[in-house]
Amino acid sequence: MNIETKENTEPEETVTPKPQHSEEGTLETELVFDISELNVSYGDFKAVKDVEFSVPRNQITAMIGPSGCGKSTVLRCLNRMNDLIETAKVTGEVKFRGINLYDSQVDPVAVRRRIGMVFQKPNPFPKTIYDNVAFGPRVGGMKKGLDEVVEQSLQKAALWDEVKDRLKDSALGLSGGQQQRLCIARALAVGPEVLLMDEPCSALDPIATTRIEDLMQELKEEYSIVIVTHNMQQAARVSSRTAFFSTEPGADNTRPTGVMIECDSTEKIFSTPEDQRTENYVTGRFG
Repeated sequence: MNIETKENTEPEETVTPKPQHSEEGTLETELVFDISELNVSYGDFKAVKDVEFSVPRNQITAMIGPSGCGKSTVLRCLNRMNDLIETAKVTGEVKFRGINLYDSQVDPVAVRRRIGMVFQKPNPFPKTIYDNVAFGPRVGGMKKGLDEVVEQSLQKAALWDEVKDRLKDSALGLSGGQQQRLCIARALAVGPEVLLMDEPCSALDPIATTRIEDLMQELKEEYSIVIVTHNMQQAARVSSRTAFFSTEPGADNTRPTGVMIECDSTEKIFSTPEDQRTENYVTGRFG
């Protein structure tokens, strides 16, 4: 379904993003997201304000910052997951390949098919391994070719060789790292262009974390990835761009509001950031 309209049932239109140019005039990579003046409130609480940054295609973009700075809130705006929270109000623009996802005619369900999400804790359904991966395609009406989709998705998630002989076993019997890779396979099964990952390794041991990080490097060849992480070393290892978020006093002087301080190449953020607050955070002086 075309994400531009809720009523349109014509074949999906291909949106060709315009190439971006740097100040020096050199051609840069295409953008999948261009976020401007993004503000999010939950009732009277202003969670984040005036967020602006872009996400390049086929790269890993990390969002880092202290707890409560709005990283996950912003991530959920990228596929309209905040719509599921009754008190949430989102203003500003989140352009996905040139289309504002918050346009009134955009179908949020179609958005979530194009922009998948993997959560902090592995959350497999209490179903078989096969049925977990096949769930999304079945909901979308697929009846033929499920076996191929399941196999391809598990292969992309680097899990096929470990589970191919027990696809009818419960997904709950997998290890934590395997469950998280299963959740990645489940997200990939519906054919997204982007994968959002909210602290995907925080509940995993170091070995499982390394496997997920290696997998991300493989997946970026085909998908654009945005990851939220508290682990600065992880951001430095896996991402090519990093956005640093922090907080400032809220209007009521009780609950802080999240703000984005700067977004640049990961190398620059960790070596020569422009803002002192970024330097203080990445060097461990606060946060």
